[in-house]
Amino acid sequence: MMQGKIKDQLAVILKGVEDVVSKRELEMKLADSLSKGVPLKVKAGFDPTAPDLHLGHTVLIQKMRDFQKLGHEVIFLIGDFTGLIGDPSGRSEVRKPLSPEQVLENAKTYQKQIFKILDPDQTRIVFNSQWMENLSSTDLIRLCSRQTVARMLERDDFHKRFTEHLPISIHEFIYPLIQGYDSVMLKADVELGGTDQRFNLLMGRELQKDYGQVPQVVMMMPILEGLDGVQKMSKSLGNYIGIDESPYDIYGKVMSIDDKLMMRYYQLLTDLDPGALAGIDRQISEGGLNPKDAKKGLAFILVERYHGKGIAEEAQARFEQVHEKRGIPDNIPVFVPPDQGRVWLVKFVVDRGLVESNSQARRMIRQGAISIDGEKIADENMELDLSKPCIIKVGKRHFLKIEP
Repeated sequence: MMQGKIKDQLAVILKGVEDVVSKRELEMKLADSLSKGVPLKVKAGFDPTAPDLHLGHTVLIQKMRDFQKLGHEVIFLIGDFTGLIGDPSGRSEVRKPLSPEQVLENAKTYQKQIFKILDPDQTRIVFNSQWMENLSSTDLIRLCSRQTVARMLERDDFHKRFTEHLPISIHEFIYPLIQGYDSVMLKADVELGGTDQRFNLLMGRELQKDYGQVPQVVMMMPILEGLDGVQKMSKSLGNYIGIDESPYDIYGKVMSIDDKLMMRYYQLLTDLDPGALAGIDRQISEGGLNPKDAKKGLAFILVERYHGKGIAEEAQARFEQVHEKRGIPDNIPVFVPPDQGRVWLVKFVVDRGLVESNSQARRMIRQGAISIDGEKIADENMELDLSKPCIIKVGKRHFLKIEP
């Protein structure tokens, strides 16, 4: 009976997980939790370095929700103290620290956005400034004494920068120690993080042992690729889908991803069980399901999660109206703007080679021959907002997709 319950929980918990240290320890913790009726403390930390959460963040948050559904305690740690340092994971340069005001403002938006996924009644929100600001200088020195410079240089990013003679600031060494100390203070049973967080996550295990605690299980989730299908989803790279974006923008961006990336998004971003995922993949490979229709299903699921079913239906109807009923080809040129400001539409279509001159562009606007997302433009002085994805149609045959 007990083994069956453990097996059932493991099936949910390990779905989509890249690595776990260790599975045996996780089984033991689950057995102890079930026998005593005490939920596991599951921690994941997020530094409020930007105001918006994107789908890359939700890979972890979705896994937290999985634990909640199984009755475990989820601790959403907002790193308002570590955010002042900046996580060096994966960095080839020193990250610029944020001001306390920026961190606080970003933290406020996180609290609002996470409840689009997590159950607020089952979520414990904590800030690591609660204990770090009370840590004396003596305590901090003692914490730092628990690790060596040689150990820190085992980190791939630190080692790479050291061998390439790139600067490493002393405060960056403190970051993984503080993240590990957070686990000590919270007495975490499990900590979730991306695969790029491996060093920091394992630091928590080491420090918990030093403080006489049972070490946490570390669960690492895959890094979600952005819209380009190559680099990690990141707002700074402009390849992200924000969970607070408009329904139409979310729907349209999901439809823009490469077909090869679609099943990975399905696996990491939806609640579908492995059997359902395998069924979709099989139907696509056997030709019974068009990849475009499968992608529409994915887009609908994500818009529904963040905006509701009715809004998702509206976003889908609008997309179909703009893209399918107006004869827009599937493969059209894509322009990724170097910045996200505003530009005069007339100049923009000339610079992109869609028309030959300003006068021709003005004339086509007067004739109703230029449209954006299916809506004809009548204002010759209109400014195009390059921060929003859209499709520009010029005449009958010229199209351009803007993907910020």
